[in-house]
Amino acid sequence: MIEITESIDREKWEDFVSNHPEGNIFQTCEMADVYRSTRNYEPVSLAAVVPESGEILAVLQAVIIRDAPGLAGSISSRSIINGGPLFIEGKKGLEALEKLLNYYEKFLHNRAIYTQIRNYFDTENSKEALDSLGYQYEPHLNYLINLNRPAKEIWGDIHKPRKKGINRAEKVGIEVKKIETRDEIKDCYKVIEETYKNVRLPLADISLLENAYDRFSSQGLIDFYLATLEGEVVGSRVVLKYNGMVHDWYAGSKQEINYVNEAVVWHMLSEYAGKEKVFDFGGAGHPDKPYGVREFKKRFGGEEVNYGRYKKIHSKAREEIMKSGLKIYKTVGKYVNIGI
Repeated sequence: MIEITESIDREKWEDFVSNHPEGNIFQTCEMADVYRSTRNYEPVSLAAVVPESGEILAVLQAVIIRDAPGLAGSISSRSIINGGPLFIEGKKGLEALEKLLNYYEKFLHNRAIYTQIRNYFDTENSKEALDSLGYQYEPHLNYLINLNRPAKEIWGDIHKPRKKGINRAEKVGIEVKKIETRDEIKDCYKVIEETYKNVRLPLADISLLENAYDRFSSQGLIDFYLATLEGEVVGSRVVLKYNGMVHDWYAGSKQEINYVNEAVVWHMLSEYAGKEKVFDFGGAGHPDKPYGVREFKKRFGGEEVNYGRYKKIHSKAREEIMKSGLKIYKTVGKYVNIGI
């Protein structure tokens, strides 16, 4: 027998994620704590367990995101599952996955227009089950860089245009450092916010980064980087670290300053070389759709993977309203691009 519970033993949860071959920081109970304290974020934490023993067979950590409070937020609400669900191997694991997702959809109860599962690993073993539950697969590229080697080897894989950019950044005087205090998160967020506005993408409230700092920094699970030029902040990057995986989480740079991103990425790669296992570049878009960021990431020489994403629409009517209401969001300063 398999039971779905919303009251998960934290220690068992953490052990399950930590020991799972695809375990990642986005499926931890501490990430749920971060979401819970973030404005317009609502975590959904579920587990499939064996009632008699309490053994965990599967976990699902989702977050319902709204771009604004009230009616506007309800029209834009979506649920994102990063790096999950996680489940044990075999028939029992797939059964647990099915029960977990069925419960999850009842739990949502119209609180999200759609669910998107963002994969950080190959999901061939669960593709059939997800398809039968109405989750449609879509290709989505990413680049993974092997960090378990000397920085010199990583440098050797970087394409010439990126190397030139890194060298030029050094010549013009761009400097990169980790933040030292919580107050510096404001500097990080400001340049990220400017970047997201320029490309008209929704950005989480600053409380997400502040709560992540509070929860993860003392454990060494998060790093905030600032790039400066003549004392002015011109770029920033935020990464999450878990079991050797470094996730490129948020990034921003001044449009008018060249080579900032090259400088920050190389600084991170050289710093993590030989200390961590893999640098996850955070996605490179649909292979058949133009995406300028893809070329930037590709030229750092990582392995191209296509783990894809799954999406299930829970309310087609609200999705149509959301699409037709983009102008309303823009008038209140919100840039909505669903499905990023």
